[in-house]
Amino acid sequence: MYDYIVVGSGVAGSVVARKLAEEGNKKVLIIEKRNHIAGNCYDEDDEHGILIHVYGPHIFHTGDESVREFLSRFTEWYDFGHEVVAKVGNQLIPVPFNLNTLHMVFDKEKADYLEKKLIEQYGEGSRVPIMKLRENEDADVREIAEYVYKNVFLRYTMKQWGQKPEEISPEVTGRVPVVISRDNRYFKDKYQSVPKNGFTDMFRKMIDHKNIDVKLGTECKEVMKFENGKIFYNGEEFKGGVIFTGAIDELFDCKYGRLPYRSLDFHFEHYDKESYQDHSVVNYTVSEDFTRITEFKFLTGQENTDGTTIVKEYPFAYTGAEGETPYYAIMNDENNALYAKYKKDTEQFSDFHLLGRLAEYKYYNIDAMCLKAMELANSLLEK
Repeated sequence: MYDYIVVGSGVAGSVVARKLAEEGNKKVLIIEKRNHIAGNCYDEDDEHGILIHVYGPHIFHTGDESVREFLSRFTEWYDFGHEVVAKVGNQLIPVPFNLNTLHMVFDKEKADYLEKKLIEQYGEGSRVPIMKLRENEDADVREIAEYVYKNVFLRYTMKQWGQKPEEISPEVTGRVPVVISRDNRYFKDKYQSVPKNGFTDMFRKMIDHKNIDVKLGTECKEVMKFENGKIFYNGEEFKGGVIFTGAIDELFDCKYGRLPYRSLDFHFEHYDKESYQDHSVVNYTVSEDFTRITEFKFLTGQENTDGTTIVKEYPFAYTGAEGETPYYAIMNDENNALYAKYKKDTEQFSDFHLLGRLAEYKYYNIDAMCLKAMELANSLLEK
């Protein structure tokens, strides 16, 4: 009945399903354990009519024209330059730390002097990872690095990851740069936006195709079995292809041990006033138990709303308990080796493909995930 079964309806699953169904005329079944589509990008109106991102804020940003063009078929965009500030003492300073931030935390004479040094050593417009900046032989440059490390990076990182910064993968620390420019935007990509009518609406249109069926509220292993090199669906051997976007360790009942992730506890609050913080995102890099507060109306461009809704994020270690969601893979040599064991076990199945953050134990932005899904679909159709 189906050419492909796709497990998961997030970015990875929805994009690959649409391309297979539309461009290859393949019959595709999407199996989704949640009672809604769109994965962690799922958004909905809260009881006050404010569009909220249920699993934390998501912003689409990319410089890839093919990804933008593909997604634009299913949505119009609310475009904006996303800016983030960090609360350090009584100040709200732009992050990533940039030349504007430099002039806020040092007096003018010193800031001018330090700015000149940064430009001479790294070049205007460059992005220097904080850990690399700390290794600079120049004491003045290291002073900047130490300020950023202590006030922007250290406590925030320990809260977010439950580790010391030196224990964290360079792939993560590299995402916390000092930017040698006066551009306060968090991202530098050409396109920065959210779907005008929400992410859920975009994905609903994406998987609305005659060749796609969707089964919500269904655990993969309720209807599928993976044993002795064969895959079964509803008790019968399935001869088609399977694209799996879920947690690979849970697929194999965590038989080698659970892959470590960080999770998040979201506390939503509504206030009967025009604005709570006048910014879309404020990072709490020094104080508080939560890492950041998002005020949704500044992300979505909603106007004439009844008050404002925010969410506070509290990180914790994922345990696999009911209601917990694995968000961020903790990538290091030991965990990557554990992942490799599970990946090797999938090699017994033909036409079985791992795709996505959980299946690949990697961090992907929306655009990178979309591109990877497009490339997988293209390669399958070429066969």
